[in-house]
Amino acid sequence: MHMFNHLARFRSSCSVAAFALCLGVSLNLHAADSAVQVQLNFKKASPRGVEELTERAILRDYRFAWTSIAQALEFNTLDPLEGPFAGDAKRWLKQSVLSQQQAGLNQKYVDQTHYVEAVFYAPEGDVMELHDTAEYQLQVSDGGKVIHDDHAVVHYVVLMTPAADRWVIRLLQAVPQF
Repeated sequence: MHMFNHLARFRSSCSVAAFALCLGVSLNLHAADSAVQVQLNFKKASPRGVEELTERAILRDYRFAWTSIAQALEFNTLDPLEGPFAGDAKRWLKQSVLSQQQAGLNQKYVDQTHYVEAVFYAPEGDVMELHDTAEYQLQVSDGGKVIHDDHAVVHYVVLMTPAADRWVIRLLQAVPQF
């Protein structure tokens, strides 16, 4: 009950978007790939154009990253964060999982859709900035009982960089608008 009161005070002082970001992100794992809808637009990327192979890799790896977040938060485990994240994003997500473990909470995103636009692609091809407008139904549960259920639209600034065999998310930051 103490955690519910804390969440109620926290939510009253933050927007739904900030609330969702501070708690982390989760999906229904049984249909993770089909539940995570991602629409990517690379037309405004500059100063370098995005190659078709890179477009496919970003779509694959971005969807995989959200599935990994879901696994981490739904099952309160850090293992899924080892592949698709690095730097600040990985540190933040690990802390989110640990905080959630301590609070006894879990989360689920229902009907999740991401409208993603590439806005910057470095000339060297070593970093891409994406703007993601995510829309979903956020459900937070305490001991299996839903204590928060709200429709949310959240804007994320995302920085991705290439790794040995995939693109990884280095920054995942909610912002009020683009």
